[in-house]
Amino acid sequence: MCLKTNMHACKLLVFFGGCSSEYAVSLQSACAVLQTLDPARYAPVPVGITRDGAWLYYTGPIQAVAADTWHKDAAHCTPCTLDLTRGARALWLADGGRVAFDAAFPILHGKNGEDGTLQGALELAGVPLVGCGCLAGALCMDKHRAHLLAAVAGVTVPRGQTFYKGDDLAALRAAADAIGWPVFVKPVRAGSSFGISCAKDPAELEQAVAEAFRYDDVILLEQAIPGSEVGCAVLGNAAGDLVTGEPDLIQLAPGEAMFDYGEKYTLAHSAIHCPAPVPAETARRIRQTAQTVYRALDCRGFARVDLFLTPDGDLVFNEVNTIPGLTAHSRLPGMMKAAGMGFSALLDRVIELGVQG
Repeated sequence: MCLKTNMHACKLLVFFGGCSSEYAVSLQSACAVLQTLDPARYAPVPVGITRDGAWLYYTGPIQAVAADTWHKDAAHCTPCTLDLTRGARALWLADGGRVAFDAAFPILHGKNGEDGTLQGALELAGVPLVGCGCLAGALCMDKHRAHLLAAVAGVTVPRGQTFYKGDDLAALRAAADAIGWPVFVKPVRAGSSFGISCAKDPAELEQAVAEAFRYDDVILLEQAIPGSEVGCAVLGNAAGDLVTGEPDLIQLAPGEAMFDYGEKYTLAHSAIHCPAPVPAETARRIRQTAQTVYRALDCRGFARVDLFLTPDGDLVFNEVNTIPGLTAHSRLPGMMKAAGMGFSALLDRVIELGVQG
């Protein structure tokens, strides 16, 4: 058991940073988590991954993580690597040292961290893992395959079609005609809305396609769903009961087509309402649908399931974030707070779920 107290605090390997367009978001989440963890119960072992992919065991001030100055402090950064020997639960340091730990908490957003890559290495090494595992991370990062599995589970998904670099633009235009304008153009594997745009007509399609291909070699043309985006936090493992937070609802500014990266982290023209201002029966269906998707995609620990709520009251699957924002003001912690679980208690619970396996 990892949850201990006082002299036997849980040594929690916390990953942050990463080779991802969401590097900066990870720093904010990790800083919030590190500042909130109860020092009587947890002894963090922070490992930062630079934008270039260097692993550094970090022993400096937590505030430097959020400021992105942590990697400039050579006195507190030691190159390291994970001991992949099953059950070893240790880091090897470049100076010859070894640091043991009890469990790992990846706080990495986007590719090379949220997509199952790091989770696979940790599972190979037999490390208790906080959050979703390798399979769920890979599936949920892949919007196309996530939609296919959600549809098999009986959840409505948008019409869409995938394309690869080099495909004829005429084929994309024909697909967009069949899907219906406007269409969203998305990288299949990316997060925080990077590379996503809405093409209102054929004249806007080529630029939207070029932007999406900046982030992935495979893109998705997807039906624009009218209405609002709603989300639901889900906690739990497959073998146990699932707990959901209060659903939230995103209110876009008039004329805005999507909740893009800038709006997600500034809310300059949009608003998030939690609890969502919807009838109780609609909130119940949001929770139920979120749990269905969570199980269909093999999620465990915690995740945020995002859906569209149409003007007719229908729910359409959008995506799952297996490592959503984890600041005290992020959406998943906000949903759990509205359901009566504060940020510190939330972290205790997801760590406990990770240790239980």
